[in-house]
Amino acid sequence: MPTAQSNGSQGTHFFPIVHSLKNYTRRDFDGDIFAGIITAILLVPQSIAYAILAGLPPQMGLYASILPTACYALLGTSRTLSVGPVSIAAIMIASALATPEISALGDSVQSALILAAESGIIMLMMAMLRMGGLVNFISHPVLAGFTSGAALLIIASQLPQLAGLKPPSCGFNIACYQHYLQGYNAATLAIAIAALNILIFFGKPLSSLLKKLKLPLTMVTGISKCGPLLTVFLATLAATYFGLQAQHGVSLVGEVPSGFPSLRLDFIDITKWKILLPSATFIALIAYVESVAIAKVTANLRGEKIAPNQELIALGAANLVTAISGGMAVAGGFSRTMVNFSAGARTQMAMLIAAAILSVSVIFFSAWFANIPKAALAAIIIMAVFRLVRIRHIFHTFNYDRGDGFAELVTLLGVLVLGIEKGITLGIILTLASQLRKTSHPHIAVVGRIPKTEHYRNIKRHAVETWHHLLLVRIDESLTFANISYVEDYLADELNRQPNIKHVVLIFTSVSDIDTTALEALEKINQSLQVSGKTLNISEAKGPVLDKLRKTDFLEQLKPGKAFFRTEDAAKELG
Repeated sequence: MPTAQSNGSQGTHFFPIVHSLKNYTRRDFDGDIFAGIITAILLVPQSIAYAILAGLPPQMGLYASILPTACYALLGTSRTLSVGPVSIAAIMIASALATPEISALGDSVQSALILAAESGIIMLMMAMLRMGGLVNFISHPVLAGFTSGAALLIIASQLPQLAGLKPPSCGFNIACYQHYLQGYNAATLAIAIAALNILIFFGKPLSSLLKKLKLPLTMVTGISKCGPLLTVFLATLAATYFGLQAQHGVSLVGEVPSGFPSLRLDFIDITKWKILLPSATFIALIAYVESVAIAKVTANLRGEKIAPNQELIALGAANLVTAISGGMAVAGGFSRTMVNFSAGARTQMAMLIAAAILSVSVIFFSAWFANIPKAALAAIIIMAVFRLVRIRHIFHTFNYDRGDGFAELVTLLGVLVLGIEKGITLGIILTLASQLRKTSHPHIAVVGRIPKTEHYRNIKRHAVETWHHLLLVRIDESLTFANISYVEDYLADELNRQPNIKHVVLIFTSVSDIDTTALEALEKINQSLQVSGKTLNISEAKGPVLDKLRKTDFLEQLKPGKAFFRTEDAAKELG
């Protein structure tokens, strides 16, 4: 019996779906099958669209939505996260494949498979090193700036597709653009305009109309999310019936192979792997951070928990599987996840059902995908990523914290001007620099006692009692090599401003640690004060801080200064 329990718990740990299905009910199945169908409907056009956005054959998007999706459903801790091709990963793949050193390698398909495989391996290595907490090292402002910048790049890359134009190469030549725009394709533009109108209508207008009819929320979600599929269906019907490619030059997806690809490992090439490693690292990092952030949104709504390290395993395995099965790199998609959640998904079974439905479509209906106009897919991509552009968020962030706001703005501009990898690197560096600056300039306050209480507050914010010969200073940060010089300068300025001070009390309420450099500086401060006939005292030091200080002779050096348990005790004795 103990062995069985142990094996069961291990199965639940490595395969969280086992725990989800322990008390599976008919109601859960009904919710999962409906959500699976709706998510599959959204997956088909998005998978093809994001593969084309990445500059890859459309089938690579479809393949990335079957086995990788099922793999994550088995290993992931989120019950509703929809893993597959996503816009951000697609533009990062396109950006990587467009760099001269990578494009010179030739065979973009093989390079894309290597990017997926390396991303998966990197995530699995991070899981082995228990680096699930790495998600906390990219601040939300940097991630928001990166997302907005990447979304703008995606929109810019798809706008020419709406009019049947090739990517422009005019630079800042306005006259060149006037000539460039004259080459638009009227039939392509008409399809794009019709597609955009359908997609817009299937957004808030249709949802509001259906809600007024008092339909169930799951039905409202299901109907309103059929917009992309209906758009593709109508555009394909028009292209086929009117022969738009032959007669009007409308660009179509082209032949999509039917059936599953053969599983293979022939993309292994050490030389290419070395060159692609930096790009794969960025794709892995962003895919993980975005996926966990999305998973947490729906998990919090249901009071569920996400295990970051297990997510690394699930996403890493999914990316390895997508490479072996001929797909592009995958991550959690926000729109599909929210659709899956809103449609009533109860467990990971919903995504297994979606993967099964997509498998059927790839086997039996892939021939239908050949006549999909690329303009319709471009419209779907633009509508999907448009909401990711959050320029107003920069102003909100800047009003709250200038450092974070500046980092968000610079990340956005960096992505647009320097490229995706350099842009986000710049944002991370700025965030770390801002954090270091905050740490090196801790908040320090001279405090006094609020009358008739034992509470001590900042003299600049409150009406408090002070003493002519007693200086109470509260330091709101741990003391380290990075900030101790700032503390020294602050104390020196205060003592110059108040020459009558006889006793200095450092209040350590917020001090969790004192490193060696800071301790040596405190010893020098104490010696300097003693030479000038003053005493240095500390109060309200935490247990771990006192434990470290007792390992030295600092408390002995303080004498006649003391370490007070409460600031009130110091004020009564020294005031």
